[in-house]
Amino acid sequence: MGGLSKNKLKQSLMKIFRLSSWKIVLILILLGFLTATLMRFDHIKMVELRDAVMSADAENNDEKISSSLEELHSFTLKHIVFNTVEENGTQKITFGTGPFYLENQYLRKANEAIAAAKAEVEKNVSNPNGNIYKKAAEVCDARSRANGWGFNARYIQCYQDELAKYPDLGTLDAEGAATLPPTELFRHEYSSPLWYPCASGICLLLCIILALILTVRLVIWVTIHLALLILEKSHRK
Repeated sequence: MGGLSKNKLKQSLMKIFRLSSWKIVLILILLGFLTATLMRFDHIKMVELRDAVMSADAENNDEKISSSLEELHSFTLKHIVFNTVEENGTQKITFGTGPFYLENQYLRKANEAIAAAKAEVEKNVSNPNGNIYKKAAEVCDARSRANGWGFNARYIQCYQDELAKYPDLGTLDAEGAATLPPTELFRHEYSSPLWYPCASGICLLLCIILALILTVRLVIWVTIHLALLILEKSHRK
């Protein structure tokens, strides 16, 4: 069976090589449109899965976030996903999802850390500046109401800035300090392979094979004609 499959493959390739160049060009054009369409569908599907992750984040549903991330990761690994991302004000092409952030999940975790720190400091007010977490919260709560922030990234930044004003913060017990989760934990980016044997990948491979056949034929044609020109000039002499 293995030998038979190899023979069939060899026969198919020989048939392609025997095709006239204009037929190969026509097939390449049609196959190119099909490849581009399939890759477009893969990109659209990736965006839908990524949007599902962001929707789960907006719903504050950690279980749904986890399952949506897994589905997005699995799809991206098994498809060729072209994407454009903005980096330093310029657009560039990348393979994969591009970076995205789970802002709501981060804000929830940061809020939990701040609430835990406040509760701990209520038990231990040995800091000479008093309950600095409460003081920072009072300042930032007032700014939040005035500017309509709510509990967002600007509130957290305000909170951190206020805490930084107290040099004695380092004297607090470690358990009393608010340790905010690093933002990198909530940044995700999945890369897709340069090639994968999916529908778009197979069509892309066929396009490359046809392009190589045309290139080889062109090189042979140019070489033969150059050789003929050289021979013709030598005979004239």
